Amino acid sequence: MKPLVQLIVVSDRAASGVRPDATAALLLPVAEAAGFRAGHVRVVPDEVSEIEAALLEATKQGGLVLTTGGTGPALRDVTPEATRRVIQRELPGFGEAMRMRSFQTIPTALGSRALAGLCGTALVVNLPGSPKGAVECFELVAPAALHVLKVAVGEGGDCVRA
Repeated sequence: MKPLVQLIVVSDRAASGVRPDATAALLLPVAEAAGFRAGHVRVVPDEVSEIEAALLEATKQGGLVLTTGGTGPALRDVTPEATRRVIQRELPGFGEAMRMRSFQTIPTALGSRALAGLCGTALVVNLPGSPKGAVECFELVAPAALHVLKVAVGEGGDCVRA
C-alpha cells in the first residue's frame, strides 16, 4: 500500500482567505506520481501553536506530512520551531539537500530554515512556501522520503541505492 501524504499549508494570507492556496493543486499530483496516496490538506496561519497542533494531528496517521511556507527568516516564519516541538529525531539531510538544490537557481535559498524529522512512524518535511519551490524540493526528496518511511515502520533498513 502506498504511504499516505498529508499537506499543511502555513500561510497567514491563505488561512484568512485573502489569497487562495495554489500549492496543494500542484504538489499532490506530483506526490501521487512519486508513490504516495494523497490525504488531508489543512491551511493554518503562521502561529507556532496552530502549526504544532496540525502537525500532531497529521502525524497520528503516520506516513509523510509535508508543510509549505514559514521556513524563511521573517519574524512570522515559525514552521521550523513548531516542527521541532513535534519531531523526535531530526533528519538534517532533507533540509540541506533542498537548500543546495534551490541555491542553484535562487541564491537567497540559503536563508531557508526548512528541516525534516520523524515523529513516530511519520516523516515531517518542511517545504518552501512558493508552489514551484515546494514541487521542486519535494521531487528532490521524495525517493529518500519513501525509504525513510519504510525503515521507520520496519520494512527496510539496508542502505542500498534506489
